Amino acid sequence: MRNFFNRFYRWEEWNFFILYLPLFPWWLWYCVRSGSVWFFSSSNPTLTFGGLEGEGKREMYQQLPSHLYPKTIYMDPSNSKAEALQLIRDAGFTLPFTAKPDVGMKGILFRRIDSWEQWERYHQVIPVHYIIQDWITFPKEYSIFYYRHPADSKGVISGFIQKDLLQVVGNGTATLGELIHLHPKAASRVNELKAKHASKWYTVVAKGEIFYLSYAGNHNRGAQFINLADEIDAQLLAQFDALSHTTNFFYGRYDIKTTSVSDLKASQSFSIIEFNGCGAEPNHIYDCGMSLLQAYRTLLQHWRALYVISAYNHQLGVSYWSFKRGWDFLKQARTHFKKLEQLDVSGL
Repeated sequence: MRNFFNRFYRWEEWNFFILYLPLFPWWLWYCVRSGSVWFFSSSNPTLTFGGLEGEGKREMYQQLPSHLYPKTIYMDPSNSKAEALQLIRDAGFTLPFTAKPDVGMKGILFRRIDSWEQWERYHQVIPVHYIIQDWITFPKEYSIFYYRHPADSKGVISGFIQKDLLQVVGNGTATLGELIHLHPKAASRVNELKAKHASKWYTVVAKGEIFYLSYAGNHNRGAQFINLADEIDAQLLAQFDALSHTTNFFYGRYDIKTTSVSDLKASQSFSIIEFNGCGAEPNHIYDCGMSLLQAYRTLLQHWRALYVISAYNHQLGVSYWSFKRGWDFLKQARTHFKKLEQLDVSGL
């Protein structure tokens, strides 16, 4: 009974659909008001489906200035190992580097590749187009949620968080598996982490050694968020206003690696890992001391901004997707992600 009440009060750990269910009437109202189930599809006109889900990362990177994101090449799984390896080496990649699906979400099949044997397994098994990127060594990872009405020159940074990756610290006596069982977040993901780290599960982690359990800075992958709302200022906003005017990304979340907040504000030593469109969750509702009601208020504020932006773009001639087009696209995307999730938990 105690565990039940603990889970009840820890709303941040609730299932996605349970958490969002009370807000459904507001979402339905925007659908009715706009006359479209997919009213959000016009929010970011340069992203497929407004960036809800199922869009390729390639279309996002192609709109960003090349110096703002990691060196990237796109891989076809049908290429032979020799052909793919030649592409990687011709592009100048050295170990370690990053591999992830072109169409992905929630850190599924995001991997740091530390050996050519590991990459070979990845290439042989992954059934979809994927991306190779430089491994960014900047020590800090941040998320910035930004939106801008297309008629306005200035937008809003509504959330700014630091993301600390899921990790354990060795004590010199406990094995990796034992440390994971003792970790407050990792303990609920034992099966997934055991499949992923099977070769080191019974290895004793040296005292003081940091062992990263996941390199994906997602809440659903166990990352811890730190609220940096006090760091939002005109200097930071000016950068993302300029970027929005360049890309026509009007609503979404930037995931960024950098050396420090001050360097990010000064446009120095940072790299945009991804931009997530209208499907991006305002992840500053998590781990930042919000009550459930405060989190709901934040979500509704963002949904209203999303509706207003989408409606304005629609008035300018950006069509809402038809019901059939959106339904078929979502079914295809869900099939795609289900296949990737099965591979992800298998320990690839």
